[in-house]
Amino acid sequence: MTTLTLKPTHKAVLSYYNQLHAFKELNVANEGGLAPLFAELLKHCARQCEWTLVEQYPMKRNGRSLRADGGLVDKFNLLHGIWEAKDGTDDLEREVKKKFEAGYPSENILFQAPERIIIVQNGREVFNDLITNPQFLIRALKIFFEEYQPKEFLQWEKAADEFKDRVPEIGKRLLKQIETERETNKRFTGAFNEFYSLCRETINPELSVQAVEEMLIQHILTERIFRNVFRNADFVNRNIIAHEIEKVITALTSQHFSRDEFLADLDLFYKAIETTADTISDYSQKQHFLNTIYEKFFQGFSVKVADTHGIVYTPQPIVDFMVRSVEELLKKEFGKSLSDEGVHILDPFVGTGNFIIRVMREIKKHKLHYKYERELHCNEVMLLPYYIASMNIEHAFFEMAGNYLPFEGICLVDTFEIAEEGQQTSHIDALFSKENTARVRKQKDAPIFVVIGNPPYNSGQVNENDNNKNRKYPYIDRRVKNTYVKDSKATNKNALSDVYVKAFRFACDRIEGSGEGMVAFVSNNSFIDDFAFDGMRKSLHDEFDAVYILDLGGNVRKNPKLSGSTHNVFGIQVGVSINILVKKKAKKSGEPGKIYYARMDEFWKKEQKYLFLEDMNHYQAIQWQEINPDKNDLWLTSGTDGDFENLMAMGSKEAKAGDNTHICFKLFSNGIKSNRDSWVFNFNWNPPFKPKK
Repeated sequence: MTTLTLKPTHKAVLSYYNQLHAFKELNVANEGGLAPLFAELLKHCARQCEWTLVEQYPMKRNGRSLRADGGLVDKFNLLHGIWEAKDGTDDLEREVKKKFEAGYPSENILFQAPERIIIVQNGREVFNDLITNPQFLIRALKIFFEEYQPKEFLQWEKAADEFKDRVPEIGKRLLKQIETERETNKRFTGAFNEFYSLCRETINPELSVQAVEEMLIQHILTERIFRNVFRNADFVNRNIIAHEIEKVITALTSQHFSRDEFLADLDLFYKAIETTADTISDYSQKQHFLNTIYEKFFQGFSVKVADTHGIVYTPQPIVDFMVRSVEELLKKEFGKSLSDEGVHILDPFVGTGNFIIRVMREIKKHKLHYKYERELHCNEVMLLPYYIASMNIEHAFFEMAGNYLPFEGICLVDTFEIAEEGQQTSHIDALFSKENTARVRKQKDAPIFVVIGNPPYNSGQVNENDNNKNRKYPYIDRRVKNTYVKDSKATNKNALSDVYVKAFRFACDRIEGSGEGMVAFVSNNSFIDDFAFDGMRKSLHDEFDAVYILDLGGNVRKNPKLSGSTHNVFGIQVGVSINILVKKKAKKSGEPGKIYYARMDEFWKKEQKYLFLEDMNHYQAIQWQEINPDKNDLWLTSGTDGDFENLMAMGSKEAKAGDNTHICFKLFSNGIKSNRDSWVFNFNWNPPFKPKK
C-alpha cells in the first residue's frame, strides 16, 4: 500500500508556496509558467512511491490521441494517475468537464490550478477545494497518491515480488529438462538437431547449443503471454517462426514432459500479467508493460545474449524526430516521400518494431497497403523481440487500415549474415522455413533507399574469460578494414570492432546498391570525436553529400558528473547521437560532403532532451553548425591547440622501423598484455594442489 509522507514544514511544500508567491509578485499566472512548480512537488511525492512523473504523457482513448500534462507510472510502466494543470484564470469545473468530454480517463486524475485542486477517482469527484492552506494541499496529494490503486495492480506487485527470483530458476530447471529429453527422447533429439541446424544457417554458424536451448525456453515461457495478452489465440500458427519452434516443443512433450504441469508454478504469475494487461487500453502502453516484464524477468537467464546484442529500446521522441526528419530530407534532397512507390525502407535491427510502426504512421493512408506488402523491410535476430515486433506491426496496420494482413517484411535473420557473401544469394538456403527464406531473398533483391533504426552497441567482451565475444563477419569486417581502418592514423583501432560501426558500414553499402539514399541511425556517439574513428569520419565525409549529427550527450565515462539513468536518453553509460546521412547520385567522386553538427546541453536530463526533440519536430528547426574537418579528420576542433602537430613525437612506427624521424624514443611497446589480468595477479587461498616439500 502506498503511503505518502508530507508535512507543511517539508522543503518541497515550502518551496512550492514560496515560488508560487514570487511568480504572483511578477504577475505570472499562466499554465506554462506555474505548472513546472507543481510538477516538482509531484516528483517529490512520486519518488516516495517509486513512481516517475512523465511530463506530456501520451495516451490513446477510443482511437483518439491525447496528451496530459503528466502521468505517474511505476517501474513496469503501469499508469497510477494523471495530472492536468490549468491557468489561475481558468474556470476549473468547466475545464474538467471539457477534458472528460475529450475522453480523458476518470480512474485517478488530478486537475490543478494555482489555488484549487479537483480530484476524480473511478468517475467520482473525491476532492474539490482551495489549496491556499498547505494542509488542504497535503490532503489532496495524499488522496491522489494513496487512495487509488486497482486491485489488479496490488495482485501484480505481489506476484512480481514473489516470482522475480523464481523465473530465472524456473528457466534453469527447464534447461535441465531439455537436456534430459535430448538424452532420452529420440523424437525430440531429432527435432532439436534439425532446428539447431536451421538456427546455425540463419543466425550464426558458430551458434552454441545453449543459445538454441534458451530460444526454446523463451518460447515456452512466453507463448501464453502472446496468446492471451495480445488476444492472438492463433499466434503459433500465424507466425512462421513460432510455428517451426512449436514443432520442436511438440516433440519435447511427446513422452514424459508436460508443458502445462511444468508451468503450473508460474500460473499465478501469468494470471497477474494477463489481468493487469487487461487494465491497459492503449496498445503501445501494453507493449511497454510487456517489454519491461521481458527485461526484468525472462531475460534473466540469458544476460550474455542480451549484452551481446545491446538490447535497448528507443524512446518514442527519438523515433518521432528521426522519422519526421527523414521525411523532410527526402522531400528536400530527392523530391520524394516515405509514401512514394520505389522508396524501400529497411530497419536492420528492428527490436520490437518501433521505427517501422512510426514510418507506417508517416505514410499516407491510401499508400499504406502497397508499402506494407512490398516496400517495408526489417530484421531481428533474437526470438522474443521478433515475436513482439511481428504482432506490434500487424496490430498497427490493423488499427490504421481496418483489416488484418500478416506482415511479410520481417525476417528472423542476422542482418550482417545476409551481407556475408556480398550480393550473392546462393548461401540463403533454408532459413527456418521456406517463407522466411523467401522474405530474406526479397529483401536482398530490394533497392533499399532508406535505412533507419537503432543498431546494437557492444565493442566486445571485457576480458578473454568472458566467453561473450562479438561474432566475426568476414565480409563486413573486411569492408570496415578496407575503409574505416585503412583511412585511420590511430595506433589502437580496437574500437572499430564495435557492432554499431559494422552497422554503419552495412547501411552505407546497402544504399550504394540504389546509387543514392539515406541512413538514419541513433547510435553510440564515440565516432564523433574519438581519435580511433578518424578513418570512419573521413569515409562518411567522402561518401555522403550531407551528414547531420545531433549529439545527445550522456557519456558518463567522459564526464563523471553525469548519471546514466538521469542524463542519458537510453539510461546507459556511453554517449548517444542521432545521425542522418544523405547520398545523391549527382555527387562527384572525391568531392567531400557537408557536415552539420548540433549538441544538446551536457547537463540536460533525459526528459528535457525528449521535450526538446518534440518541440523541434524535425531537423529543420535545429540550429546546425557547419563543421570543417582539419587535415587529421577531426570534426570538433574548437579548443584544440593547432601547434600540437609541430611538437616532437614521443615515438612513431616509422622510427621503430628504422626511419631517422625526429622523435624522443625509437623503441616502445605496450608491455605485457595477457588479457587475462585476473589470472595473472589473483591467487587462491585454497590451491587445488599442494607443492611438494
